[in-house]
Amino acid sequence: MTGRADAARPAAVVVGGGLAGITTALRLAEAGHRVTLAEARPRLGGLAFSFRRGELTVDNGQHVYLRCCTAYRGLLERLGATRLVHLQDRLDIPVLSVTGPPAAPVRTLGRLRRAGLPVPLHLAGSLARYPHLSPADRARVVRGALALRGLDLADPALDEVSFGEWLRRNGQNAATQAALWDLVGVATLNARADRVSLALAGMVFKTGLLSDPGASDIGTAAVPLGTIHHDRALAELERAGVRVLLRARVAELKPAVPQHAVRLEGGELLTADTVVLAGAQDSAAALLPPDAVPGQERLAGFGTAPILNVHVIYDRKVLRRPFFAALGSPVQWVFDRTAHSGLAATALGHAHPGAQYLALSQSAAQDEIDLPVAELRRRYLPELGRLLPAAARAEVLDFFVTRERTATFDPAPGNGALRPSARTDVPGLLLAGSWTATGWPATMEGAVRSGHAAADAALAAAGTRVPVDRGDGRWPR
Repeated sequence: MTGRADAARPAAVVVGGGLAGITTALRLAEAGHRVTLAEARPRLGGLAFSFRRGELTVDNGQHVYLRCCTAYRGLLERLGATRLVHLQDRLDIPVLSVTGPPAAPVRTLGRLRRAGLPVPLHLAGSLARYPHLSPADRARVVRGALALRGLDLADPALDEVSFGEWLRRNGQNAATQAALWDLVGVATLNARADRVSLALAGMVFKTGLLSDPGASDIGTAAVPLGTIHHDRALAELERAGVRVLLRARVAELKPAVPQHAVRLEGGELLTADTVVLAGAQDSAAALLPPDAVPGQERLAGFGTAPILNVHVIYDRKVLRRPFFAALGSPVQWVFDRTAHSGLAATALGHAHPGAQYLALSQSAAQDEIDLPVAELRRRYLPELGRLLPAAARAEVLDFFVTRERTATFDPAPGNGALRPSARTDVPGLLLAGSWTATGWPATMEGAVRSGHAAADAALAAAGTRVPVDRGDGRWPR
């Protein structure tokens, strides 16, 4: 009896175990589908994962989210992981600038933080005291923010304009771009203003800074990413009845009626009413049958952008805050990763009880992504010494890098039109991933939203009631 009932349930195969695939699989399983999730890697989490380096637990890169990332926060809640992250009570970004010669650097610390006031007054006090801009440039920023509030993000013409061009047309200069617009934009969009579409940049700044006073409060994982995106996700997927296949690379997709066939490299053949390609844009494009997506031939020109992460372990504490952003230096953002990497419990930590682990997150790293480790060491250790006096005197116990050459899709002007929706022209074949048409940049939030979009489309096609979208991106109830 159970076998007959089980066979009557719709079958789905989700290809890819990143945040998009995890979200899709959980949603479909909760709706009664028989779901198999196939992931080529030996772990879940996509490009937000952890690995072991000796006794140390290392995240491949620093990932943050904002309070306005309601879909990702909903996934955290669904995974029972809300206590495994930290979300600021109020936005507070220390911004450290360094000028002058290496032998006598001049350091200036400012802060971008919000008050408990309505938008846009919540940032007015912080901006008025921001030491990295002159009074005239602070007025320029206000002018730019007011112009941003007036943008119609639904206007498709915004995708054809570069954010840098728009900034210059609205009174911004090199100082305001460096000290504010690129300070935030490079980290969230993985490109500098001249290489970002106004549609994406406008969405980031309007949503993050100008929609709600708390929208831009910063959240980070308090544990290794793998604890959340693999351990918790795997447990919840299996609890929901999802069959999870790791080290299961998909070799071929054969669309057919009434069921599609998915062949794994190991030879196993999976059949399903619904297939969701939830991997990276290149892997999804390789499996798509011809004419599955309008303008499919253009996907080959939909490029990617890299992120470089530099990891340094010092023999002593050199940074006394959780993170900071840098100006006047090749260094972009620096995070203290000592506690959640488990450094203190390692042999290295026992030998150096005060040791500290810093991670540098370097976005838009096209010029550096393939540089040798020795050259990156020569470049970044002196810069950390310029920014942090204690680092100049400390011993470096370990130095290594992680590289994500295809970390995000290219947010260049015109690329928004290349982002496909969840639905394809092949019945039962859907797409998910932060590179699809979510309206968000390539973030954890965008990935989760894409998973919801794919699940909604699959459930609607199967005649299953789709939970009402409350408009906040949270997990459907």
